[in-house]
Order: sequence, then structure tokens, then C-alpha cells
Amino acid sequence: MPLRRDGPDRSVGPVTRAGSTAFATDQYELTMVAAALDAGIADRPSVFEVFARRLPEGRRYGVVAGVGRLVESLRSFVFGPEELDWLAAHDVVPARTRDWLARHRFGGTITAYPDGELYFPGSPVLRVEGGFAESVLLETLILSTLNYDSAVASAAARMVTAAEGRPLLEFGSRRAHEGAAVAAARAAWLTGFAATSNLEAGRRWGVPTSGTSAHAFTLAFADEDTAFRAQVATLGAGTTLLVDTYDVDRGLERAVAAAGPGLGAVRIDSGDLAAEVVATRARLDELGAPGTRIVVSGDLDEHSIAALRDVPVDAYGVGTHLVTGSGAPTGEFIYKLVAIADAPGAPYRPVAKRGGVKATTGGRKRAWRDRDDAGTAVAEVVVTGDGPAPAGARSLQVPIWAGGEPRALPPAVELRAAHQAAKRELPAAAHRLDPGPPAIPTRTAVEERTGP
Repeated sequence: MPLRRDGPDRSVGPVTRAGSTAFATDQYELTMVAAALDAGIADRPSVFEVFARRLPEGRRYGVVAGVGRLVESLRSFVFGPEELDWLAAHDVVPARTRDWLARHRFGGTITAYPDGELYFPGSPVLRVEGGFAESVLLETLILSTLNYDSAVASAAARMVTAAEGRPLLEFGSRRAHEGAAVAAARAAWLTGFAATSNLEAGRRWGVPTSGTSAHAFTLAFADEDTAFRAQVATLGAGTTLLVDTYDVDRGLERAVAAAGPGLGAVRIDSGDLAAEVVATRARLDELGAPGTRIVVSGDLDEHSIAALRDVPVDAYGVGTHLVTGSGAPTGEFIYKLVAIADAPGAPYRPVAKRGGVKATTGGRKRAWRDRDDAGTAVAEVVVTGDGPAPAGARSLQVPIWAGGEPRALPPAVELRAAHQAAKRELPAAAHRLDPGPPAIPTRTAVEERTGP
């Protein structure tokens, strides 16, 4: 097929057009499909799994996120004329492979830990079962989605712990790629954040949104008093006024004068936050505004949030450290072939990389969270084959795709509640913010062969 020339030169710039996610991938996935077709193994029943060999350094648990986004992306994983033209023009794969891609729709089964569930080293957080070629195609899309979203969710969960019930607001859109900003807002909300500044996350995923003004608004007026009165006139006395553009103490006076004692909140974005918050609370009380809340922001992470526990902060705005995973920008996930059948209907043959730090465990796996009599998690139990579930253990995997179609997923509010319940199952040491080992061990029982 010739490359169309009726628009911009498609040999440069973004290669993923609106409506298709097929090019959100790496070239070697397509070249493997080409070779698999030639070798006659493209349709062999296969099992791929996503797991982390380890958690990010010092983390005691990870949080799965991105499953809902992945399902949406899989709906659009289609090679249309534009993608096929580009592949032909750049001689990426031969015509036979392009014909196969043109007909391709993923028809296998995907099982995953739901969004918000916790994971540990070796947890089979996602399992793909299908033909070898159609399954190998999904590696990059799956990993890029789960690794980023889970990194944000894992950081967000620690921040929620540090905040001890005080609301957290997601402010990170200006510190991330525009697509990542939407994903980050969703991941943070699933783990307990109260709202996001990102409107697209609100529209697409139903995340509550919030926002008032930046320093630019204050600076646009001749003086702070006029700026505050203008904001209150439009947004009402319940708005949040940013009081550290010039002098915090004078800003507080002007804020209460503009809005009255019913002023909703003030925000402080700089300085020694602990000292500023203590002084601000005292000053607001003096000014007759005891109900005005104090919001702080400015390069906060879980440790600086925890350091503010003993001062009267009412809410936190978090940006850069959230959208970058607070020092751990990936969930550490990998995508590996763990079993393959030599022919349709034959039993799966476990396969694994042997030796070295990158060794894997073969076989199709199932997973449970084992708990003691008090309901406290004691182990991640991973079993290959058809071994029985541990008594009293909680099953972790749910189907998200079957028969070429997505399965219905729980509403986000249910996933959010389930995440909090999963955190409550953990032993007390899991909630510490200092570096430590995984909160629970992973126990893996391996059988030599498993059925298809």
C-alpha cells in the first residue's frame, strides 16, 4: 500500500493518530509477529504475565493502577489504513504481516489485579492468554500504561497515609506530559486524593476537580486587596485566596477584609510551611475567621506532608513529586512469556528465563492474599497449575477482557473503597514511610505443567 500524500508528511512527527493506539508500541513487537507468522508459531496458545521482580527501593508495597485506562486503549488497538501505509512506506514488516495486522483484533483473555489493589514482588498483576503473535503485540501498551499509573498510585498511597485523613489535592498537570497528567489524576484519586486540577481527568474519568487562582492573578492587579475582592466577587466568599504573593501576614488581613469571616480557605505555597501555618492559624483566629481552612503546597512529598502532621494544615496540594512517583517513576513491571502450547488443545508448557538476576518462573499463575484469623495479610500466595486456594485467602485476579471484548469493570468509587480496604489488611509496619522490605512475603508454588 502506498503512503498517502494528501496531508502532512507522515514520516515525521507523531505516529499515533487519534482513534488508534496500535502505534503506541515498539517495532520489535511487529517484527516478532512477522517472524512468528513465517515460522508457523503465531497462533500457538500462549500465556504472558506482568509482574515486578522487586518493588522500588525501600517501598513496602505497590499499588496497581492503569487497568481501566488499558481496557480503553485496547478498544482502539486497531491497525487502520494510516498505520498500514506507514509500515509499508518504511518497510517495517512485509506485506503478509501487514495483511495479518489489518485483520487483527485481540481475541484472547486478560485477567488482572483491579485498579487500586496492592502488589508485591512476583505478584502476577496481569495475565494475557491468546495466540503468541496477538499477545506479544500488547507488551509496550500494557507496560507503559501500568508502569506509569502504578508509580503514581504507589506514591499517592503513601501521601494519603502521611496526610492522616486530611484532604490531598492533585496539582501536577504542569509537571507532566499532557497525557500523563490525566493518568496521574486518575491514579491519585483511586488511592484517596480528594480532587484534581485537571479538567480532562474530570471529564473522562469523573475525578472531582478544583481550582481558584495563581500568583499571576494577584500580580495582574494594582494591589493585592483589589485582586482579592475581584476573586471573591466572581467566586464567592467560599473561595481559596493565595496569600503569599507578597507578605503572608498582610495577605491574611486583606483576604479576610475582602471575603469576611466566611472566607473558605487560604493557600500558602512557599516559605517555612510549618512556621507559616502556625502563624496563619493564629492570625486567622485573631481576625475572626476561625473556620477558614489552610491549604499548603510547594514541592510536597510524603515525607514533607508527614512533617506537617502536628501543625493545623487542613489540606495539601501536591504536584511534582506525585506525577514523578516521588522518586520511583516506574512500577518495575515486566512482561514475560511464561507458558506456551505446542499446538492448539495441547497442554501449556512452562517456559522461563534461566539463571542470573533476570530469571523468571514459568507457568500460568493464580494469586491470593493470605490472611490470618484477624484479617491481617500475611503473604502473597502465587500458584501455578490447579493448586487449591489457601483457606481464608482473598482472590486477587479478575477478568477484564474475554472473547475479544472488554468485561465490565467496577465503578471507580468501588475501586477506591477496595483500595482502602486492601491497605487496612496490611500489617502496621507496612504504613511506615522509611525504607523497608516488602510488607508481606510472596510464596510461590510451582507445578511443572498446566493445562490450556
